[in-house]
Amino acid sequence: MPDKMSVRDLRPLSGRRILCRVDFNVPIRDGRIGDDTRIRASLPTVRLLVEGGARVILCSHLGRPKGKPKPEYSLAPVAAHLSGLLGIPVGFARECVGPDAASAAAALPPGGVLLLENLRFHAEEEANDPEFSRALASLGDAYVNDAFGTAHRPHASTVGVPRLLKPAAAGLLMLGELTYLGRLLGAPDTPFVAILGGAKVSDKIELIDNLRPRVDRFLVGGAMAYTFLRAQGHPTGRSLVEEDHLDTARQLLDRVARDGKGFLLPVDHVVARPGEDAALRTTEGVAIGADEAGMDIGPKTVALFADEIAAAGTVLWNGPVGRFEVAAFSAGSRAVAEALARCRGTTVVGGGDTGAAVDAFGVASKMTHVSTGGGASLEFLSGLPLPGVVALDDAA
Repeated sequence: MPDKMSVRDLRPLSGRRILCRVDFNVPIRDGRIGDDTRIRASLPTVRLLVEGGARVILCSHLGRPKGKPKPEYSLAPVAAHLSGLLGIPVGFARECVGPDAASAAAALPPGGVLLLENLRFHAEEEANDPEFSRALASLGDAYVNDAFGTAHRPHASTVGVPRLLKPAAAGLLMLGELTYLGRLLGAPDTPFVAILGGAKVSDKIELIDNLRPRVDRFLVGGAMAYTFLRAQGHPTGRSLVEEDHLDTARQLLDRVARDGKGFLLPVDHVVARPGEDAALRTTEGVAIGADEAGMDIGPKTVALFADEIAAAGTVLWNGPVGRFEVAAFSAGSRAVAEALARCRGTTVVGGGDTGAAVDAFGVASKMTHVSTGGGASLEFLSGLPLPGVVALDDAA
């Protein structure tokens, strides 16, 4: 992918209306922000624009209101929270398009900030409707996309607007994501270890195939490991297995073996009865009993994974290796997170549930990079084009 124009290239900024797509899709309960990580991630770009004297118009989605206004999905609490973080007033427009939004944008002074109401209160946003795109684009003189977490979605605010509103540049968060994730697909320091978890092999087929030429060792945990183990003929009890992807799992194992790369699967497990949140036992070996389900990697596997991570020059972690949100099944993911925190190599965490895991275990600050986009980072590392990035102007 060509290098993209940077927000730093938008000169002069003073007095220009900059329509900036951000990712403020944060948890809100009773009008209070539960986790403001995504809001804080946007601050460098917003501050750069404010300090340059731009008139900053921010737009974002929140939740899944299904194309209709719903008070519980209003971005009004985010505007108040952002004001506190920036230390300046942040205006809030009760609509994202139309006369009220246009008036609020026109009234912004240089260095002022305005947050528009939830884009997904309009079904036209997810449909990438041309008229909706034009209405949004009319609010700005230039466009910035700093919402990497939505870059894989071909929506009006990520694809339609930058085709109409020029120049269209990448924000600092977006540029950082492309830089760190791009290095994994370029020439990463070796050995390159990829830790893959999550539920489904089918979600990681393209990722594994795209990383095969670069990765030296795959460490596989989470529910997807049981599909691979079943494909090898091991008893997996009542663990989650994608029965219709057993052949796919065998083919992936064969391709990795032909490449001469390592593919390390769990050698022991923490198991439970299906539907229960209490550990039943830790297996001695790889076999899981007929009435048991694997919920986490066991201590022997943890030790093997930790040794691989310690020797790595680069580590990518995409997908928890167990049900980390349940205390009884969190030890494996915690141990992996702590091993990454000790690693002297480059450590990149692929966002989503994995980002939530390193944050929950208190080691996020010790990672080289924690992606803000789970689905976007997965697609990028799988070699798929991100529509929201493709739509931006190339660097000169």
